[in-house]
Amino acid sequence: MVFEIEVDSPEQQEQIGATLANICPASCVIYLEGDLGAGKTTLVRGFLRGLGYQGAVKSPTYTLMEPYEIDGHNYYHFDLYRLADPEELEYLGLRDLLNGDAVLLFEWPERGVGELPQGDLLIHIQHRLNGRKIILRAGSDNANDVLQKLQKIYGC
Repeated sequence: MVFEIEVDSPEQQEQIGATLANICPASCVIYLEGDLGAGKTTLVRGFLRGLGYQGAVKSPTYTLMEPYEIDGHNYYHFDLYRLADPEELEYLGLRDLLNGDAVLLFEWPERGVGELPQGDLLIHIQHRLNGRKIILRAGSDNANDVLQKLQKIYGC
């Protein structure tokens, strides 16, 4: 299943992220794709804020991963842009993270091919003249449910 929506502002993009956070399963792998500056981190910021996180949300470009614990649940935000070799993910303990209930959000997932788990939800963000187009694709049955809920919420 595919769901597409256009947004006019970063605030609307954050709202999409917040909505996703509230309908996403407790264990989920999300891929975020798009050019530099497309708003991948903006969407993640909205996701985390939708869960009640109030701190700063920055792209983990140099650390590769930022962990968040919100209401006893774990969320991991990855930015693989500077990843030199997908095998570097082994040093982050990725396998251990996959064994628990957690949401893993990966920016630049194509740089981790061969080491990343399959994405449940694939989000591609495209620049538009006046905003962004967000294309969400389901990679699992759970993600199909998420996209069906999004369609009901946004009336598309």
